[in-house]
Amino acid sequence: MSRGHSYFLGIDGGGSKCRARIRDGDGALLAEALGGSSNIYQDFDGALASILATAREAAGKAGLDTREIHAGLGLAGIVTSVGAERITQAGLPFASVTADNDAYAACIGAFSGADGGMVIAGTGSIGYALVGGERHMVGGWGFQLGDHGSGAWVGHHAVRRAALAMDGLLQPTMLIEEILKRVGRTRQEVSRWSETATPRDYASFAPVVFEMASRADVQGMMIVIEGAAAISKLGHALLARGAKRLCLLGGLSYVYPPYLDADVRGSLVAPEADAIDGAIMMARRSQGLPERWA
Repeated sequence: MSRGHSYFLGIDGGGSKCRARIRDGDGALLAEALGGSSNIYQDFDGALASILATAREAAGKAGLDTREIHAGLGLAGIVTSVGAERITQAGLPFASVTADNDAYAACIGAFSGADGGMVIAGTGSIGYALVGGERHMVGGWGFQLGDHGSGAWVGHHAVRRAALAMDGLLQPTMLIEEILKRVGRTRQEVSRWSETATPRDYASFAPVVFEMASRADVQGMMIVIEGAAAISKLGHALLARGAKRLCLLGGLSYVYPPYLDADVRGSLVAPEADAIDGAIMMARRSQGLPERWA
């Protein structure tokens, strides 16, 4: 394949948004686009629709037809090969499709295909490492079973504490006040809000939790400290599996470091590329090209 006449799409599809990027074979950036939720576990058909719409928007900006583009898809919700196979068999209109977990794409990007581990602390949370060609995953069970320390987990704990404070079972603080402003002040209002709340809705409260923790709000501090312990545990697990370097990624990656255990914090390095470029590297590899462009 001639690198200069090939085009590669990277998709980073998460529970909150879908990000797309197109590069040519030499790595030149051609276009980017942003779309909606694309977690295939939560909504397979809806996720595919979001992925395709976002890809088409990027392709339109680049003046390309999607059928000219080799696609690498890093998607939340892919846990086993069955999920990846279902994506590749869906008949998406690309020149080729390679799909994998979004954590895998992020790890490929962070270390340009070399060994390393990363912890994602976004809407969800997961620890992932590539060591000697082997994959190591910890966490990543989703909101119902895990996602400890994630934005959704942080927000969920804040709303739960607000409910306890409403019943007089917990000391009200500034954080509790902020949460009640958003979810309602009566039992009926809070119950109604919770009936339709998604992980993304809970994650939207994470910034205010960290803000209140920085202002010594006792409830905010307790949530952040417990969340940081969960994120540190993911880092410890990856170090124990042989990762020498760690990247902290996701929407909470900028606020967690001061709260992490010293050994985890000391292992942190800046990622070489993001998850979208990691997905592009997946697509390049599928076509026999090196992950990194010159």
